Amino acid sequence: MLGDYSLGDLGAIFAMQGFAGLILFSVYLLMALGLAIIFGQMGVINMAHGEFMILGAYVTYLCSSFFQAYLPALFPIYFFIAMGLAFLASGALGMLVEWSLIRFLYKRPLDTLLATWGLSLILQQAYRSIFGAREVGVELPSWLIGSVQVTDTIEIPINGLFVMAVTILITLSVALLIFRSRFGQQVRAVMANRAMAGAVGIDTEKVDRYTFGLGCGIAGIAGSAFTMIGSTGPTSGQLYIVDTFLIVVFGGAASLLGTIASAFSISQTQSTLEFFLSGSMAKVITLLAVVGILMLRPQGLFTLKVRR
Repeated sequence: MLGDYSLGDLGAIFAMQGFAGLILFSVYLLMALGLAIIFGQMGVINMAHGEFMILGAYVTYLCSSFFQAYLPALFPIYFFIAMGLAFLASGALGMLVEWSLIRFLYKRPLDTLLATWGLSLILQQAYRSIFGAREVGVELPSWLIGSVQVTDTIEIPINGLFVMAVTILITLSVALLIFRSRFGQQVRAVMANRAMAGAVGIDTEKVDRYTFGLGCGIAGIAGSAFTMIGSTGPTSGQLYIVDTFLIVVFGGAASLLGTIASAFSISQTQSTLEFFLSGSMAKVITLLAVVGILMLRPQGLFTLKVRR
């Protein structure tokens, strides 16, 4: 197979595959950031995380249709508004779920798994009833359509560059929020020792609610970015939930640096293998490699040392 290509063609193909891996890395990282906050910081196994992502995608779809029909003059900037609304919608639903369901299940991770799996089925059916079973797509502004010509054989899609820019911005914002803000100090204090955090005056219930809402809100932004590279359907979130959990566990729970490194390595490996093999075989080999590494290093790539 490789003998059919010249060295120049192979270089262009690998460059394009590498960039495709970066786009996949961006979506994976946005999903994993929200899940790392919920699972790594709170110990909640949120099987409905993909449905919060798809809520953000549907919000973006509604914004696209609304601006196209009623505010065409503002259509070029609708995506920024859609991302903000996706964050608010998914975050608000996340806080509602935490208040009505999750807060009764802390320290019972298997129960959170079952409860959120049932929630994911409920949300899927709700999306199917509201938006229909068929997949929908968004209309992109003209400035997001097209590509940048790097060389004669390499083109980089503009929407992919935009997704990566959003990912970098969100990642830096999360890092500043968790490690440089008062709220982040409270989150880390509750994670390290909930009883002591409550004893010094931290409202642990409020911190839990806002933390869960933040993780779900970031998933909503991931869903908004997802509309640029794929169509949206009621079950689209399930395509990413296993990979997202894999990234969080492989990188090390509660480790932001580990989440970034894990998302990058898994997305690039998967994208490269897809050139040589089928998509399913690429996933299988990637999964086997990650499982093998976790057998040697069960704590993941990076770990945080905290007092219990």
